[in-house]
Amino acid sequence: MSAVSSVCVTVPATTANLGPGFDCIGAALTLYNEFKFTREEVNTSQKLIITVTGTEAARVTTDETNLVYQAFVKFFEHIEQKPLPVKIEINLGVPLARGLGSSATAIIGGLIGANVLAGEVLTLDKVVELAITIEGHPDNVVPALFGGCRLAATSDTGWEICDIPWCKDVVPVLAIPDFELSTSEARQVLPAQVSRGDAIFNAAHLGLLLRGLETGNQNWLQAALQDKLHQPYRKKLINNYDLISAAALSAGAYGMVISGAGPTLLALTNTANSQAVATAMVSEWENKGVKAQVQTLQIDREGARSVVQG
Repeated sequence: MSAVSSVCVTVPATTANLGPGFDCIGAALTLYNEFKFTREEVNTSQKLIITVTGTEAARVTTDETNLVYQAFVKFFEHIEQKPLPVKIEINLGVPLARGLGSSATAIIGGLIGANVLAGEVLTLDKVVELAITIEGHPDNVVPALFGGCRLAATSDTGWEICDIPWCKDVVPVLAIPDFELSTSEARQVLPAQVSRGDAIFNAAHLGLLLRGLETGNQNWLQAALQDKLHQPYRKKLINNYDLISAAALSAGAYGMVISGAGPTLLALTNTANSQAVATAMVSEWENKGVKAQVQTLQIDREGARSVVQG
């Protein structure tokens, strides 16, 4: 079989934590980044070419510091081969540094692209282990690769990844502001230790969240989206969080949480109320002088996909 010369990889955005599921649960969304990898001639003088189009393209580096290429290189280091000379074309649809897993799309895109060009020498289970190592936690990279809503937990032999059923009438509504919040900044505000009571609170609410997502039970979801491990600290970094939450709830949301590390805010509601919730969230932010866009999305069930083009 001849070597693949070009492959296009599409990776969904993700929303992680979902309230009490800090660093362990995430869901893939119907919003995407695309990455095209083209094998270059081995004897070419230019070993790397990166072009970027789409949302905030000018802010993405096009040299060896690019995260897509760093993941690409990590793959070849892992299989103990020299990285292939490559042209990478990136088309961005996922806003950067907004809590929607843009870095996870880059990592998964780079690893999948490298794996296909290398002849798919790693299984997806091995790819996701490598992705978690690069990212540092599983909540974004796991659903970005596999799609759906996923819970990841460590075992004695590695990672166990569990598919979480998501009721079709539970609709994610995201309000994305025009300011950023880095993951490192959001982590710095978290306490080093939490009380036993807070740990028990989150364990109970995560269990309830899983059942609420599966059934669409409104009462369960309203209670389940509460959290004591990260949101009480991070919401202080997001202006008018409480006002936007109140507006979303008044419009029919089950609850509102921070998407990933923020500042994007995620409300869960039903199909009938999704437009009203979206309007309420963005209007409340704009009333406070913050420009925001709203996205009413669905859960991406497929995850990362690749199409060989040559």
